[in-house]
This record gives sequence, C-alpha cells and structure tokens, in this order.
Amino acid sequence: MSAGRLTFEIRMIQKEWKDGLVWYKVEIDSFSGYRIYPSKGRLFVRGDSKVFRFSTSKTESLFLQRKNPRKIAWTQVYRRMHKKGITEEVAKKRSRRTVKHQRGIVGADLAAIAARRNQTPQARTQARLAAITKAKQEKKVKEEKKAKPASRPTPASAPKVSKQQMKGGKGGR
Repeated sequence: MSAGRLTFEIRMIQKEWKDGLVWYKVEIDSFSGYRIYPSKGRLFVRGDSKVFRFSTSKTESLFLQRKNPRKIAWTQVYRRMHKKGITEEVAKKRSRRTVKHQRGIVGADLAAIAARRNQTPQARTQARLAAITKAKQEKKVKEEKKAKPASRPTPASAPKVSKQQMKGGKGGR
C-alpha cells in the first residue's frame, strides 16, 4: 500500500493444519491496511463500482465520515508515512559518484576539443583574427564575382510584352 493512494493487495497466508498446509486468501482493509481473514469484515461497493473492504465497523465508519487514514495514528498508512515500527535500521544508501566523460561534438573530435582547451589566450586571439581576415577576403571575392555579371549590357532590343499577351489572351484585339 502506498502512502499516496490506497490500493488493494491480496495475500495468501499459510496455516498449519492437522492434515498439512492450508492457504487462506487474505484481503487488506481499505482504510486501516490491516489484514482481513476469510469470513471476517465487510464489503462496501461505491456507486462507481469500486469495492472497499473493512475489517471492523470502526474503519468502515471512519471511511464513511471521509476521514483521512494518513492523519489517524493507528493506521498502516500513517505508520508508513511517519516511519514507525521499522525494526531494521536501513543502511544509508550510498549514492554513486557520477563520472564525467568527455565526448566529441559533431564537427569536432575529442582531440580537437582538447587542443582548443589547452590553447593560450594569445594563440586563440591570433587564430580568431586570422579567421576574420580570411572571411573578409572571401566576402570581397564574392562581391567581385557579383559585380562582373552586372556590368554586362542587357539585351533590351526586344519589345516589352506582358505574360498575358505572350499567352495570346484578349490583350491583343
């Protein structure tokens, strides 16, 4: 049973008998969390067909009064929430230390990243300036290529005709 929500558990209890072992189906009280043995307790079916089982009239009454079992000290839910009756002291869980791994990024392998990290600030600024001047030169070359085709004279000898006229529409009556 979780502290947040009441759930049903069906347990089988082993009892010794004269002829051997007998298994009993044991239900769990919906309010208190206590065991309900065969032929004991009451069943309550709500309008939405959800079934609730109660070991005693006390638990049934408290349920029908809409009492919260998490706030009633003798219920199993309360005891679990407040860590009562835990006999074994659980050893403190050791959290594993996360190990940091270096991985390459798309476009740069691990060696390139390590080399970049170990660079001195002066070398970094020199590389940056070199990259900037290279980009400027490439831009200049690109602009020169753009300027050359624009200087060619365009053939303007053909008469200007709209698309409608070319299609042979009503425009040429």
